[in-house]
Amino acid sequence: MRSPEPVVIGLDVGTTLTKAVAFGPDGTQLARAARATVLNRVRDGWYEQDAEQVVDSVHGVLAELRTTLNRPVAAVGLTAQGDGLWLVDADGRSVRPAISWMDGRAGPIVEEWSDKGLLEYAYRRSGSLMFPGASGPLLACLDRHDPDALDRATTAAYCKDMVLQRLTGVRATDPSDASMPFLDPRTRRYDAELLAACGLAHRRRLLAPVLAAPTGTLLPASAAVTGLPAGIPVVAGPYDLPASAWGAGVTTPGDGLLILGTTLACQVLTDRLVHDGEPCGFVLNTWQPDRWLRALPAMVGTAALDWVLRLVGAGLDDLPDLLAEGRSDGLTVLPYLAESGERAPFVAPRARGRIDGLHLGTRPADLVRAVCEAVAYSARHCLAAAGLSGALTACGGGLASPTWAQILADVLDRPVRVLAGHEIGARGAALAAAGAVGAPLASEPLPGRIYRPRPEAAHRYAEGYERYLDHVAQARAGWRRD
Repeated sequence: MRSPEPVVIGLDVGTTLTKAVAFGPDGTQLARAARATVLNRVRDGWYEQDAEQVVDSVHGVLAELRTTLNRPVAAVGLTAQGDGLWLVDADGRSVRPAISWMDGRAGPIVEEWSDKGLLEYAYRRSGSLMFPGASGPLLACLDRHDPDALDRATTAAYCKDMVLQRLTGVRATDPSDASMPFLDPRTRRYDAELLAACGLAHRRRLLAPVLAAPTGTLLPASAAVTGLPAGIPVVAGPYDLPASAWGAGVTTPGDGLLILGTTLACQVLTDRLVHDGEPCGFVLNTWQPDRWLRALPAMVGTAALDWVLRLVGAGLDDLPDLLAEGRSDGLTVLPYLAESGERAPFVAPRARGRIDGLHLGTRPADLVRAVCEAVAYSARHCLAAAGLSGALTACGGGLASPTWAQILADVLDRPVRVLAGHEIGARGAALAAAGAVGAPLASEPLPGRIYRPRPEAAHRYAEGYERYLDHVAQARAGWRRD
């Protein structure tokens, strides 16, 4: 009897959900397991996670997935949330709770660096504009207010790095995570001058070695918990934004990916490094040499929808009817609801949401539709800044709503290929692992539904977008004065 073909597992460690997905050699998604994790709001604007709970979730999904598979595992590919600060010791165990990318405690540092011109200096060197939840400002914040935590740590890790070290013992990061904020995108080496400019040269030892595809083998302790064989390869792919672009098949410069999840992540693949114009977004090294992603991940996506649904006392099941009934005429929403402000297409730690044009006749459905349209306007703003010129693929939980997907196509005034039901982050991680160990895994483009803009709606939204930009400009001036 012929032995079953091996699978590659893609492991995606998100902010509130950890997923493991098994892919067959033909790229088919065979099985999936998921486990929730907790994002703790420890005080106003401060968000932390328990790294041990995250590791437990990784072990749990791998163990659950293993029970459903009757096939050997060729490798495990790993991706995870980016940014934040996961301080760990020599064994990969946390020395303090991990600080999430959503955290706002370093907002004063970012404003101070902005006033000194350091943010723009860093952008011109790296192509990335730091924000409060990035590791650079967080390191500076702890260096100022909690230096003992940094003294106890061996590594200022990212989530993916911490998980890799716990599974394999390997201490390393990859070029995509390291891109933000201290990597030179051309050489893929740490920029010593930038590190010094940020006042962090004395913390250089905390930065992990940068490897193209950090790889180790599963330790016996993790093998015992998961049921996977000790010694199988574990490969750290790019973090979730570039991994998703890889998994979605974004391989041609000019093409883009929009992820409508908790955040609104907009990315465009490029073969040119351009750091001119208003500083905005990130430049992320990818899985390909001389290819980068211009990434503009706005802080709020479906989180804005969740907020407005709670406000009007509705649930997700009500969304189709609310969008069909709602009319946003006269309403302008700025969807900047994150407590740490906004990071794309501009950095504004004091950014706050606004709803203009309310009156006694405004209905709950009108508010819901206006918020969904505002998120689409933010996507257009980000994609324009990122330089989108080719095809656009979109995915994420928000696009489970066909009406919201159509709104996006109308607002963007371009066709949008929506991928539904595909775990593209895990797929990108699995492709990274397959490439690193030579395992077979097909990478053909995934099927999707095409939404095309409707001319009348696109014209109406073009006018709405101009109003939106006017309101953004006015609000930014006010945030700077506060």
